[in-house]
Amino acid sequence: MATIGVGSPAPEFSLTDEKGRAVKLSNFTGKQPVVLIFYPMDQTPGCTMQLCAARDSDSMYKEAGVAVFGVNGASAESHQRFVGKHNLTTPLLVDKGLATASRYGAVMGLGLIRVINRTVVGISKEGKIVFYQRGIPSTTDILNKVAPASARS
Repeated sequence: MATIGVGSPAPEFSLTDEKGRAVKLSNFTGKQPVVLIFYPMDQTPGCTMQLCAARDSDSMYKEAGVAVFGVNGASAESHQRFVGKHNLTTPLLVDKGLATASRYGAVMGLGLIRVINRTVVGISKEGKIVFYQRGIPSTTDILNKVAPASARS
């Protein structure tokens, strides 16, 4: 598999969110940038902190016209509980088998033991990866690459 990173075309995906709604990258291409937050598990301290930070930055993302999604392999039911417990505003996508996370280079491990390596991917409205970072980058760092203020003026 080719290495993925800034400058690469974003791999297409088609997943459902915690409410069963279909989400496809192609529905955003040419219209608005997308941020994918690949995180290991629902309800764990680090993941809760990361998704609550996205919730707290919701108005910044909306003002910049950026669609934000959390992604992991948990079920829709697990995602619903996570959203409900923390009032999350970010739709959480079900990536059963981690196929999408794998295409985005966000999986570590081999064989049966594979987990998401916390990764944030920013995709321009043209479908190119413009931000790719492990860990929990700040909303400002993400938006500076995904929807720079100069492009929004």
